[in-house]
Amino acid sequence: MKTISIIGSTGSIGTQSLEVARERGYKVCALAAGKNTVLLERQAREFAPRLVSVAGEEEYRDMRARLADTDITVVMGDEGLCRAACAEEADQIVNAVVGIRGLRPTLAALQAGKQVALANKETLVSGGALVTGLAREKGLPIIPIDSEHSAIFQCLQGNEGNAPRRILLTASGGPFFGRKREELAGITPEQALRHPNWAMGPKITVDSATLMNKGLELIEAIWLFGVAEEQVEILVHRQSVIHSAVEFADGAVMAQLGVPDMKVPIQYALTSPARLPLKGERLDLFAYGSLTFQRPDEETFVPLAACRRAIRQGGLKPCAANGADEQAVELFLQGKLPFLQIGDLVWEAMEAQPAGEADSLETILEADRAAREYVLAHAHTLR
Repeated sequence: MKTISIIGSTGSIGTQSLEVARERGYKVCALAAGKNTVLLERQAREFAPRLVSVAGEEEYRDMRARLADTDITVVMGDEGLCRAACAEEADQIVNAVVGIRGLRPTLAALQAGKQVALANKETLVSGGALVTGLAREKGLPIIPIDSEHSAIFQCLQGNEGNAPRRILLTASGGPFFGRKREELAGITPEQALRHPNWAMGPKITVDSATLMNKGLELIEAIWLFGVAEEQVEILVHRQSVIHSAVEFADGAVMAQLGVPDMKVPIQYALTSPARLPLKGERLDLFAYGSLTFQRPDEETFVPLAACRRAIRQGGLKPCAANGADEQAVELFLQGKLPFLQIGDLVWEAMEAQPAGEADSLETILEADRAAREYVLAHAHTLR
C-alpha cells in the first residue's frame, strides 16, 4: 500500500488528490492546509493521518480542539508544512500549496529523500535552479501534476534519449481571450473568477484570466524538461482537449488528450508509469467536432510577456515576477487594484529586480519580499 503526504489538502488539487487516494486505497500519513480547519478536520477524521499542519496560532488552537479526541499531532506554520512534507512514512509527497510558500517544503522533501508530485509551479518559477539541482543530487524525479506539464511528461514516456525539439504548451485563454486591453479596464474579481473550462482556486483562476498562469507554466516547463525558452510555443486552445504536445527531431508530434479532469494527471503522478482505472468522464471527440488553435496576445496580456522576458534574463527575475503577481492578485481580489494593473506591476517589479542568482532559499525569499513591497508601494500611483 502506497503512503502519501498531501500539503495544500483543502484546495482544489488537494481535495482531488484525496479522491484519488480514496479510490486507490492509499494511506495518507500527513495533511497540511491553511485556514480551512472545518474541511481539514473532515479529511483528518476520514484518512487518520499521524500529523496535520495549519497556517498559524488561531488555526492551531482551533484544530487542537477539533482533534482533541484523536492521537493526531497538530503543528503549524512553515515548520509544520515542512514536517508534513518530510513525514517519515511517506513514499511520495503531493505539493498542492499555492504560491511561493510551496518552495520551502519542496526543498525539505527532496532533502529528506522524498519523491515529489508537484502542483506548485511557483516552486520552479522562483527556485528552479536550486530545486532541480537538489533533485539531481538526490537522484529523485520531480513528477508534474499540472495538466499541461503532465501531458508533456506523458508524451516523453518511452522516448528516453529523444530530446524534444519543441514543446507545444496549450492554454485555454481564460475568460477574456480575444478582448483588447481597453476592453479589460473594468473587469471585476467576479468576472475574472469565471473560468470557461476548469474549476480551480481563486489565485490560479485570476492568473488564467491574465495569462500569468501560462507564463508561470512556460518557466516551469523550461526547468522540468531542460529546454530553452525559444523551444516552448504557447497555443491558445479554447476547448482544453489537447493538454500539451511534444515535437521530436523527425517532425513527429505526440499529444496527450482528455477531458478537463485534474484527477487524471494527479493519479498518473502517483502511479506512473502504470495506468490504472479511474472513474470519470471519457473523451468524446465527436461532441467537440473541431479543435482550434490561436496565438496568445502578449500585448494585451502583459503578464505572459513579462514571464517570457524574466526567464530570458534569468536569475532572480522570475522570482520577482511571481512575487509581484501574488501580491497584485491579492489586492485585485480584495477590490483594491484594477485588473489591468496586475500585469503592469508584474512587469515593473520584474524590471526593478537587480541582477543576481537564485542560488539560495534566503536570496529567493528576499527577492520575493522586495517584489511584493514594490507592488504595495507603487499600486496607488498607477492609473
